Amino acid sequence: MRKLILGWLIIALASPVLSQQITNEDYKRAVGLMWSNLAGQKIFNLSIRPEWFADSSGFSYQLQSGNGMTYQKYDFRTGKLDSLFDHKRLSKALSEATGSSVSAKEIRLGSLRFTSRTTMSFIVGGKKFKLDLSNYALTRDSSTENDFESKSPDGKWLAYTENYNLFIRSTLTGEVRQLSKNGKKNYEYASFYGWGDIIEGENGERPRRFAATWSPDSKWLQTSICDLSRGQKMYLLDWSVDSLYRPQLLSYYRASPGDTDMIYDTPVFFNVETGQELVQKDFRSVQGHSPEYEWTKETGIVYSVYFPRGYHDIEIFRTDLNHSKIEKLYKETSATNIDGFSHQLIEDWRKIVLLSEKDGWRQVYLLDLNDGSVKSVTHGDYYVNDVEIDKKNKAIFFEASGREAGLNPYFRLSYRVGIDGKGVRLLTPENANHEVSYSPDMKYMVDNISSPDSPTASVLRETQTGKIVRVLSVADVEQLRSMHYRYPETFTATARDGLTTIYGVIYKPTNFDSLKKYPVIDQTYTGPHTHMFPESFVSSLARSNQALAELGFVVVTIDGMGTAGRSKAFHNVSYKNMGKNLLDHVLAIRQLGTRYSWVDTTRVGIFGHSAGGYDACHALLEFPDFYKVGVASSGDHDFRMEKDWWPEMYMGWPVDSTYNEVSNITMAGRLKGKLLIVHGGIDENVNPSATFKLAEALVKANKQFDMLIFPSQHHGYASYVNDYFIKKRWNYFVENLLGAKPIWDFALK
Repeated sequence: MRKLILGWLIIALASPVLSQQITNEDYKRAVGLMWSNLAGQKIFNLSIRPEWFADSSGFSYQLQSGNGMTYQKYDFRTGKLDSLFDHKRLSKALSEATGSSVSAKEIRLGSLRFTSRTTMSFIVGGKKFKLDLSNYALTRDSSTENDFESKSPDGKWLAYTENYNLFIRSTLTGEVRQLSKNGKKNYEYASFYGWGDIIEGENGERPRRFAATWSPDSKWLQTSICDLSRGQKMYLLDWSVDSLYRPQLLSYYRASPGDTDMIYDTPVFFNVETGQELVQKDFRSVQGHSPEYEWTKETGIVYSVYFPRGYHDIEIFRTDLNHSKIEKLYKETSATNIDGFSHQLIEDWRKIVLLSEKDGWRQVYLLDLNDGSVKSVTHGDYYVNDVEIDKKNKAIFFEASGREAGLNPYFRLSYRVGIDGKGVRLLTPENANHEVSYSPDMKYMVDNISSPDSPTASVLRETQTGKIVRVLSVADVEQLRSMHYRYPETFTATARDGLTTIYGVIYKPTNFDSLKKYPVIDQTYTGPHTHMFPESFVSSLARSNQALAELGFVVVTIDGMGTAGRSKAFHNVSYKNMGKNLLDHVLAIRQLGTRYSWVDTTRVGIFGHSAGGYDACHALLEFPDFYKVGVASSGDHDFRMEKDWWPEMYMGWPVDSTYNEVSNITMAGRLKGKLLIVHGGIDENVNPSATFKLAEALVKANKQFDMLIFPSQHHGYASYVNDYFIKKRWNYFVENLLGAKPIWDFALK
């Protein structure tokens, strides 16, 4: 008997993976807290999106409840809040127009726009309508825009292409003029290659494209020559077509880092009267790097912003087409990369508003178009996220993070400042995140105030003072509270430099017991173009991390050094160094383990998608003794096999040995833990070839792993496939990290 007991004890100690139990009730709680089962079903009014009246006299917005949706309007002149329309009258009109019953409580208006104070347009059931609110006359709007024509501002000409050349046709006489004569297949005027342009087979036709921009005075046309003659393709095999019994070959043009045979775009201008063609050969660029042009009111004057390949420089030019003269107004250079740069021409001020990290933090600058001087408008150790311009009052409204001491550095707050940089005024002082929308006349703004542990309050504010004029709605989360929902907790940790404070959130199950030990799951995305801290209440719920926590885990989201939204130095840590992006995650989780007895740092898992898929696999290879289980979906496992621009921005150009050093494929032999790699079979964003190459490397290294391919899916997974993937990912952690026997037959609705 003693030997029998001892034998069972040895088995129990040696097999911790089957030591816990999970129940249908656990899955039921998890499903109930999925975002898809919360938004618009159990929780309502998490964000107000105003539709401003064109004359700035008011705005409309939607309110939701368990009883349906209503449309409200606010009138600035009277200060009254009222229904936007009579729901019963409109439902009757819609039912008659569509031939199917439309409930007054279930009216859903897409693309709602006001054409006047009493008329509006919208889409219902894929059909566009116009409504006269004075008499509820509803008419079908059958007008369509021709995507392959562009009408001049004076209405006299239509630009179009034929046989790969650019033509214009008079709307008055029908006269046709051919502007370009050198166009041919794969050297095409007024065309471009779209991001998702898939070609059936090797030599099939790509989708037709057209792009040409008129000057305001209708005297000039700006477009590009799209040269596909040296473009390199990527390939896909679609196995999912039910009527086919052999795979369908799909191809698309997509350059990889370091390629020299690529699609090239060359800017070109045409004088409509003379037919003169001005080709800007010096600005010939690879796909995705084309200069951005903006016309002015001055005849033949256009400004352009050019981003040479490599992302170390950015230049702004003034082109005088009348005299074929190009003048450089501004150049910015960085030893690492230039990211987050934006520009906005304010011709009335003779300025260009710039957002740049050139002095260490993303701040606002004014470029003077008269003398080329640059002056800073905002100053300090904080990050400016966005700007809105008040032309009339010569003021700039900006949203910034990290300016106020003691507040979370990811919370966005709104400010107003004069263009001389004086009189900075905080308009949204609440200790929370603020998502704002400004009225056309810049006198009012709608502010959605929230944080991960504070549901949204939506208010109307004056923009001059920040004074709250009216509370528009407060999020209805009563059903969420009745489910014993725990708000995620913000935590801080010390980064790899021993000095910098980094931020994250932690999700606990609703039945949390501080006397237990919980495995940790790290939800990751360290792509340097963004950050992951869920600053708003919506973003704290939308990733469904609380649902995963219900299965017996604590789930964390962490922003380590190298991600965006803080200083340039913080951001630079990941440049040519993305293989180390998870180091701060490891440090933070270990610090949580020291801080809390219920955090089990011996059982740590990780999952992520796209760049997060790279992370999830890389975690098990870079830190094989720390991360034990990973689910890596649609991962870019080797940046040399990625689209060109993203790795070249963050890993540098030309391609060097650092690409090899951070590749999951070259590190495959380091795998120790349980890894599930997943990909969509027809993913044209992150081609599945890297996942297949990773699988081959793992097999060569004699490593056990799991692999799941969804033949019909692109970069994101949709519908029933996404449901399948959620169940698969949950259960992969349940079995391999929690050590419980998973349950498969449960519904996600």
